[in-house]
Amino acid sequence: MKDSNLGGPVADFNALPADARPRERLLRHGAAVLTDGELLAVLLRTGVRGQDVLSLAQALLAGFGGLRGLLGADAGQLAQATGLGPAKISQLQAILELARRSIAEPLRQGQLLNRPELVRAYCATLLGHHTIEVCHALYLDTQLRLLASEEVSRGTLSQATLYPRELVRAALRHHAAALILVHNHPSGSTEPSAADCLLTRQVSQALKLVDVRLADHIIVAGHQTVSMAAQGLVP
Repeated sequence: MKDSNLGGPVADFNALPADARPRERLLRHGAAVLTDGELLAVLLRTGVRGQDVLSLAQALLAGFGGLRGLLGADAGQLAQATGLGPAKISQLQAILELARRSIAEPLRQGQLLNRPELVRAYCATLLGHHTIEVCHALYLDTQLRLLASEEVSRGTLSQATLYPRELVRAALRHHAAALILVHNHPSGSTEPSAADCLLTRQVSQALKLVDVRLADHIIVAGHQTVSMAAQGLVP
């Protein structure tokens, strides 16, 4: 078997002792007992020349700062990593998208505001891995079910630019009755800034002109999320 990056023979699961093979451990004991490195090794299947698949998995996790950083990396960043060819890159990106869709599925079937834990999980999966500030809008129907989720702004580490009129146009395009704004703080702080509060007021006022409600503005910092509506900061 050849590695798509290096062109040489690779080390697969058969090179590992039987009791150390992640796939066999998963089948015998279940996925929950495996470490992040072992789960990643199951996905990767093969290592590279001089490095078995477990060692490759650990090196990737270390290089990207953990599982969240690895799964959140774009194709260009992944392509720079030793041992990741097009097939493995596609698998990694597909895993994150499947996770997002799995979490979003029940949000399309029931009221979002009645499922705050799922909304928080979805928002963290959507934005928690970004190292720059990114803003998404969740468009809701009259039953507060998820119609669509779209990126509406991408900025620098400290500031994102968002135009309320563009949100109004998008809300009308999706026939939305309500909207949840979501953005991340790469700094790791979930505390709403003065700029966050100002933006929330501006967006709320703009949406009211077309009879669309700003239901919440959620801030994501890694695994943590904060609802500005719960803090009384959404007019």
